[in-house]
Amino acid sequence: MSGDLEATLGRIAEALERLSPPPAAAPDFAGARLYRHDRAAGAFLPAPDYPLPVDLLVGVDRQKERFGENLRRFATGLPANHALLWGVRGTGKSSLAKAAFMDAARAEASLRLIEIDRDEIAHLPALFELLRARAERFVVLCDDLSFEHGAEAAKALKSALEGGVGGAPANVLFVATSNRRHLMQRDHDERRGLIASAEDAEEEVSVSDRFGLWIGFPPMDQAAYLAAVTSYAERFGLVVEDLDRRALQWSQLRGGRSGRVAWQFIRDLAGEMGKGLPL
Repeated sequence: MSGDLEATLGRIAEALERLSPPPAAAPDFAGARLYRHDRAAGAFLPAPDYPLPVDLLVGVDRQKERFGENLRRFATGLPANHALLWGVRGTGKSSLAKAAFMDAARAEASLRLIEIDRDEIAHLPALFELLRARAERFVVLCDDLSFEHGAEAAKALKSALEGGVGGAPANVLFVATSNRRHLMQRDHDERRGLIASAEDAEEEVSVSDRFGLWIGFPPMDQAAYLAAVTSYAERFGLVVEDLDRRALQWSQLRGGRSGRVAWQFIRDLAGEMGKGLPL
């Protein structure tokens, strides 16, 4: 009887094994340097190289130096810090992260960048564990990070950056951009009761302490804005007599000055002059 039972159980186990989905194939990072993570499909989607050269970013020389040096250390296997790039919108946080990565990746063939959506933060520990065993070195970038759903995402990010009992993966560097240094919603106190909201606030503020490198991007003043416009115009051969006046008028129509506004003005000017841009 026991033999029949064992045989039956064996057949059931074999049937269940046949019905179970095959194990996921190991990700292939040989085809590109930049990837987007599609968690729903469990895939890493290759993307073309980021086209903006890092030297084209104007008015953020201090930020370029600090971030670039940290990234170069990581790329060569030296100790480096997870980085939070924070400041007002349009000041070049995301552009700097990608352009500096491309600069480092040209020198270090094993370097890869994976961009994730902020909705994936809760699953970051699993992603880090997947990457831990790889030979490549990964920059994981989350653009416009904030905690829209309270402290749970903050706890997951802290867990990923600290690495639990096994420690954080040495081959993964996390980079986030945010409009706010402490990553909190502006309506934080309205989201829940005062005590629960205060607890969430403490959790979310504490996660910013896990970033060893904070790099601020302040608002761009008029001189820096015009310097950016002039640099772009010279780079692409856009010669007009009233460049400064037109650039200031453009910024007034946009309601502010930033590197993004300067670049949008240059694109408009190039289109008006019938000239193409390589970016």
